[in-house]
Amino acid sequence: MLNTVIHGEPTALPPLLIVHGLFGSARNWGVIAKRLSDTRQVIAIDMRNHGDSPWMDSHTYPGMAEDLAEVIEEIAVPVDLMGHSMGGKAAMVLALTHPDLIRRLIVADIAPIAYDHTQDGPLNAMRGVDLSSIGSRKDAQAQMNIDAPTATFLLQSLDLAQKRWVLNLDVLGRDMDKIVGWPDTPGTFTGPALFLCGANSAYVPAKAEPQIHAHFPNATLQTIPDAGHWLHAEQPRAVEAAVRLFLENAS
Repeated sequence: MLNTVIHGEPTALPPLLIVHGLFGSARNWGVIAKRLSDTRQVIAIDMRNHGDSPWMDSHTYPGMAEDLAEVIEEIAVPVDLMGHSMGGKAAMVLALTHPDLIRRLIVADIAPIAYDHTQDGPLNAMRGVDLSSIGSRKDAQAQMNIDAPTATFLLQSLDLAQKRWVLNLDVLGRDMDKIVGWPDTPGTFTGPALFLCGANSAYVPAKAEPQIHAHFPNATLQTIPDAGHWLHAEQPRAVEAAVRLFLENAS
């Protein structure tokens, strides 16, 4: 089963599960998860092929959705679920295929569409590091041909002691077309849904809104000012406030 990081104790409210994006981990959401755990239990998840979760020989959204279903069925049904980027797509597929497992859905800066970009730049930056030669993250960053903020983010997934990436780079690279794509998933999720969009991000274009509302008829779109794709890192208080208000109003 997927690795989880638990914040707070169970309450009468459903737990909130948080699902990270590509090349991320449960730790990326630590600050927001801790703050939101003042009213309910919050559980951050390492997705397959990431962090401390098992490595598997595929990285598809139906597979990731089933991973999440297994966690939810072990913890409590239903849950409130929030996913960012890749994690948002996995959360949407779960909501469409197992709507009974989810009470409220929050999707952070992603849409149920296929994208025409790849993430080969970060992937190649990590593959380009000679792990045998490094003694620090600074050494690794010096070998990464990528901008500093992205390198800093990626280096959170470097296990210096073991000199290895805690990311299954081979499978992520092989299945990159599936990760940036969107599976043909029929159905609707009729529960409350909040789509958070970074004002400076192009991940939720206007052309995606009909697709969002077709699958999620009770969806609300909300823009986070002065935020790009990593809205939770750039504007954590604004994201926290939006999530808290949505969950409180939906309770």
